[in-house]
Amino acid sequence: MRVISGKYRGTKLFSPDGTATRPTTDRIKETLFNIINFDINECTFLDLFSGTGQIGIEAMSRGAKSVTFVEEDNNAIKILEKNIEKIRLQNACKTYKMNINKALPKISAEQQTYDIIFLDPPYYYTGIGDIVKYIIDNNILLQTGKIIIENATDADDIDDERLILIKQKLYKNTKINIYERM
Repeated sequence: MRVISGKYRGTKLFSPDGTATRPTTDRIKETLFNIINFDINECTFLDLFSGTGQIGIEAMSRGAKSVTFVEEDNNAIKILEKNIEKIRLQNACKTYKMNINKALPKISAEQQTYDIIFLDPPYYYTGIGDIVKYIIDNNILLQTGKIIIENATDADDIDDERLILIKQKLYKNTKINIYERM
């Protein structure tokens, strides 16, 4: 696992043993960031289900102003913290070490808002629609901001009239949907 472009290009990141965390492949990561390339510079980025933090770190490498990570798995958090420390991003990052359903109300209460929100839940996680609804209802996503969801190819798409699907990329087992807030 490595940073593929930007300021920290080529930096090898720590990765977990086993299959509990499913890192995004370089191919998918490169395609994703090519699509949102013009939106990254100076954006605020929320990385939900962060795992080892590779997506948020890639966003920082490509010019994001700040990244907030949300992860509840203790093993993934340890690796995430090592990766943030390795690149010396402690001052530009915030980490919520808790379940997403506890983190989002804290984020909302602190009136934090984001230009881009990335969700990479475990495949077949059933609460994505509720999470997206909470994000929109509580204005965590800025107007004209983007929500990006990496999920299984056969997972349901988000059905919310406040979002428009602007891009979908399908891979063998993975689907990337990019929604924009209207």
